Amino acid sequence: MAAELHVELVAADRSVWSGEATLVVARTTSGDIGVMPGHQPLLGVLETGPVTIRTTDGGTVLAAVHGGFISFADNKLSLLAEIAELAEEIDTARAERALERAKSESDAAAERRAEIRLVAAASKR
Repeated sequence: MAAELHVELVAADRSVWSGEATLVVARTTSGDIGVMPGHQPLLGVLETGPVTIRTTDGGTVLAAVHGGFISFADNKLSLLAEIAELAEEIDTARAERALERAKSESDAAAERRAEIRLVAAASKR
């Protein structure tokens, strides 16, 4: 069994992150899933949620992902998201404003997106 897997995190408008990892945790419509090298092939639908990538150098990449698909085969994991942001790219003040706006408009989906962005940004500190 290989000790690492190749990961591609791609948003609709750009490649967000690419590299080698030992573990990736993402939220799917079936619940959270952890993928390690040698995992069985899979295809799933991503939910709005955090993605945690444990890199082969011992680091951690955190991202907020909003919808899309996850695919794994031959030790290659693809996360194809509608929207994806690395934790360090998230403007916390903007996300807080988006959360307040979503709450005032009773927009549950927008509220969840803003909350996930804030969780990802806070986890990186």
